[in-house]
Amino acid sequence: MQMVVYSLLSALGLGFLGWLWWRILKRSEDPAKFVFKSSLTAVLVLGEIVLIHSLGGNLKESSGLNLGNFGNAAIIAGSIGVLGVVLSIIWTSEISAVLFSPLTNLFDGGNQPPEPKPFYSIAQARRKMRKPLEAIMLIREQLERFPDDFEGVMLLAKIQAEDLNDLPGAEITLNHFCNSPCAPERQVVAAYTQLADWHLKKTADVDSAREALRKIVEHFPETEFALRAEQRIAHLAETDKLILAQHSRQPIPVPEGVKNIGLLDSTEFLRPKEIEPRNLAAVYVTHLEQHPHDSEVREKLATIYARDFKRLDMATLELEQLINEPRHTPKQIAGWLNLLATFQVELGADVATVVTTLEIIVERFPDLPVADAARSRLARVNLEFKGKQATPNVKLGVYEQNIGLKYGPPRKD
Repeated sequence: MQMVVYSLLSALGLGFLGWLWWRILKRSEDPAKFVFKSSLTAVLVLGEIVLIHSLGGNLKESSGLNLGNFGNAAIIAGSIGVLGVVLSIIWTSEISAVLFSPLTNLFDGGNQPPEPKPFYSIAQARRKMRKPLEAIMLIREQLERFPDDFEGVMLLAKIQAEDLNDLPGAEITLNHFCNSPCAPERQVVAAYTQLADWHLKKTADVDSAREALRKIVEHFPETEFALRAEQRIAHLAETDKLILAQHSRQPIPVPEGVKNIGLLDSTEFLRPKEIEPRNLAAVYVTHLEQHPHDSEVREKLATIYARDFKRLDMATLELEQLINEPRHTPKQIAGWLNLLATFQVELGADVATVVTTLEIIVERFPDLPVADAARSRLARVNLEFKGKQATPNVKLGVYEQNIGLKYGPPRKD
């Protein structure tokens, strides 16, 4: 039974040593050198075992003390010492690597291979040398290994659109990337936004730019990305007018200037007439019916209601639509709440109403800088109301004129 246990333990030990040897071999920088050192070590250790066995047997057979026993013992001790020195020389580098590798790996990364990533420096150099086709070939070689690399896709589309004037090809490249299920949201939004910019800049095609932005809304509905795309779509009509004006060749009549302008008593009639607030508000309302997410126009409409028509209720309704939109950023929402509080102060609301409006900022964004600004304004809200109070007129007395021009004591008549 004891022999079975010894045999089992020996087998387990040899198996562990074999597994450890194979693991070290796989991680070795020079496997052939490691195999040679292992073979040499095995030969030396087996030779030492044979030597000890032969000389140790003579020690057991002889009885008493004699010079032969001392000689054999000295040979065994010396051979073991020499073997230790030789093995230390052979395995010093491996042993030191095992002991100090946890510390050195902190600085040099250890034996882990660097993370593979694409390189576009050569392709960019070819592009600067005005060799776009060679650059495209190099980029495609990298994209074969890294098909989802956004940097390479955008560089390829940029060369197609800007260097080769192949906007349809660039659109195909970006659409192929954006239709991939593993494409990140922000990269898809950036690709479609860049495509819209190219349609406006290269071909002045507002419809194609609008279609590229609508894809953002379709891909990511009810998100901040969709809200920004909708707001930009709302302003494409103005961009279309600017493009048409730039490409229009019709002569623009210029009225004759006013003669002898320096001799006129007044030049008020020369100032351009401002648009009536009622007409401007009607334009904004019509625009918002078509583009309800245009926050810039809605804020302007609320300002007209408050400043020109003194209608705090209508201004509040417009600003509340902006404030209650969850896709807006905290900074925007806090800005509209502060604007509403300003309108409330100007149009006669009580202090409690203004305080309630400002406290919404603190409740919704307690850990952001906008909450600190709201707390500061809450501390001085009473001063805002005092500043809006009318200053009483003070009737001044009648004083002698030119008193500052006199000097000396008054003369007695």
